Amino acid sequence: MQAWLDFAKGPLFIAAFLTMTLGLGRLVLLQSHALLVKRRRLRLVPWKRVAAETLSWAFPVRHMIPGTIVISSASFLFHFGAIIVPLFLADHARLLGGALGIQLPAINKNIADSLTLLTLGCVIVLVAYRVLIRRARELSRPSDYALLLLLLVVFLSGYMAGHPSVNPLPWQAMMLLHMLAADLLIFLAPFTKLSHMVLFPFDRLSAVHWQLRPGAGARVAEALYGKEARV
Repeated sequence: MQAWLDFAKGPLFIAAFLTMTLGLGRLVLLQSHALLVKRRRLRLVPWKRVAAETLSWAFPVRHMIPGTIVISSASFLFHFGAIIVPLFLADHARLLGGALGIQLPAINKNIADSLTLLTLGCVIVLVAYRVLIRRARELSRPSDYALLLLLLVVFLSGYMAGHPSVNPLPWQAMMLLHMLAADLLIFLAPFTKLSHMVLFPFDRLSAVHWQLRPGAGARVAEALYGKEARV
């Protein structure tokens, strides 16, 4: 079992990490190139407003639509926990820092535990939303459910491995499950919706990418939602 653990946190982790780094880097380069090409063709772009709008989505309180506060809050808190815990949990910081050749700061174990439980709760809310709400269910693909379930396995197995009192399996078995699931998640990052961890700024630059003509936004909204729609 120890040999499998060493393999999962050694060669397998390095291979998955390199795949993620190269894959996400490629996506960023492609988006940056597309943005530069379009920038040369544009005359007037409100760059300050575009940048401010992009940054505002980091804490999207004012972007929440009435009636979606619960799911929007769960999504935001999920992203927060899914970034902080994998990067700054002490064991993760040592592993990732060793791969990068740097020393990363680590968060307190109690804070990490609280964020892990919060993230697990948010994942459950997101899964329930996709299952129970018709419009979300119709837009969801099998890969969306699979990704959420994989995230659930990663966080739950990690929490159980760190808390023997709630761990139904031997520590090594649970830790191996955690490492294998985490390596798979890291490997899949460039090929799934996880890629928006680096593509997020480009997603928000719609004013540059779309370049709609004046008044086109109102016509798009009317086509989607009817004449009473407001932009």
